[in-house]
Amino acid sequence: MKRLDPRKLHVTYLSGAGRNGPLMPRRYTLTHSDVTGELFLSIGREYDAERLSHWYTRLMRDEVLAEWQMQNGEPGLVVQCHVSGGFVFGWGGMRNGIFRRELPLALEAIRFGDRSLLEAHPALDKAGVSVQFQAVQPRYCVTESWGLLRDYS
Repeated sequence: MKRLDPRKLHVTYLSGAGRNGPLMPRRYTLTHSDVTGELFLSIGREYDAERLSHWYTRLMRDEVLAEWQMQNGEPGLVVQCHVSGGFVFGWGGMRNGIFRRELPLALEAIRFGDRSLLEAHPALDKAGVSVQFQAVQPRYCVTESWGLLRDYS
């Protein structure tokens, strides 16, 4: 692993999701602690509403959400990052830079945290990763290809 410290990753499977599936719907909610550097990954059929409802998460909006979707007949991982809009801490350019700097770590955490799924379905490691940066400013509101999931091993 390039950046991830597995000891700081805490994985929770939500109701309806297991280590080996189902693939769709399968959603990831990744949050973190700025104080301890710990990462919290929830894997479920829905996003982790409880984790997203914490006051700090609602203020910072620095969570990373991802889900498996069919893209051109193949499964792909679609990632969402909230850069600007609504009430969030920080201006768009700053948040955009932070997401871009930390996203490789987030993708490593998702891949490592759900490695049982990848062991059960090895073809998923060749899935494309697309990232949707959501922002009110058009220059930051973009969708980009971030390679293949295996790039984050």
